[in-house]
Amino acid sequence: MNELESIFSDDWGEDHRSGLVAVVGKPNVGKSTLINAILGQKIAIATAKPQTTRQRQLGIYTSDEAQILLIDTPGIHKPKSVLGNYMVGVAHDALKDADVILWILDAAAPPTDGDRNIASLLEKIVPRTPRVLALNKTDLAPDNIDFEEHLSLCERQSALPISAEKRRGIAGLIGCLIPLLPRGPRYYPADQASEANLRFIAAEIIRERIIELTSDEIPHAVAVEITEFREKRHITQIEASIFVERGSQKGIIIGKRGGMIKRIGIEARAELEALLEARVNLETRVKVQKNWRGNAEFMRRIGYRLPKRGR
Repeated sequence: MNELESIFSDDWGEDHRSGLVAVVGKPNVGKSTLINAILGQKIAIATAKPQTTRQRQLGIYTSDEAQILLIDTPGIHKPKSVLGNYMVGVAHDALKDADVILWILDAAAPPTDGDRNIASLLEKIVPRTPRVLALNKTDLAPDNIDFEEHLSLCERQSALPISAEKRRGIAGLIGCLIPLLPRGPRYYPADQASEANLRFIAAEIIRERIIELTSDEIPHAVAVEITEFREKRHITQIEASIFVERGSQKGIIIGKRGGMIKRIGIEARAELEALLEARVNLETRVKVQKNWRGNAEFMRRIGYRLPKRGR
């Protein structure tokens, strides 16, 4: 928190708390859905497919008592590409920066080797950082499930059953996080929910629509770059390049007679118009960039913050 400069130093009492909470867990456990539920609005894309989140994103929850800075992180997994290494690195860095760890487990299934690997990672990297264990998807869990195996992964820490999708247990979770934060001021205005800029959010909304509407091979192979974001009098002009790794994937996204790309555009535009509260003219182009997930220079060009060579 030392690198953040408080601009509201007079807007807090001595009992006010603020700090960074890293939201971690394996892929597809509900991290982004939970952050959206805590904030009461959508700032992070969330789908049923794993590894949807790729970059660190900050969600800002503000009340009279506290300001919780929620770091949405990619799912911790075994990486197989430059992109995978980047995603896991983002999650590791978030752990090191955090004042509190919010670890999400799938309550509807027994713990996996991936969960146990995360337990070991937390003990190795941040053994002294306070943790809260959220048992998510309790609405899908069998009535007779025994959570002892889940709880054994995070002994001596707070644990709460929740359902991010149904927004159950959210108030209790917030109440559990606040006392663990250090005393301090607000770092963002009370009405700000994210630090992400609109270009980033627009790219993520388009990528979410692609993930939801296309086949299993597409989600991991797609990247979106906003090449123009310009506000005119009564309309916002957005142009986006959609990158895939193979010609066959390009064909899937375009669809028969352009039907799929048209549907992606219609759904993304509707969500963007609701977000911006303005008319949107969205133009998309699908391009092939072979093996872009292994191309660090290309990834930097489209906005991934990979370290430079030699660092």
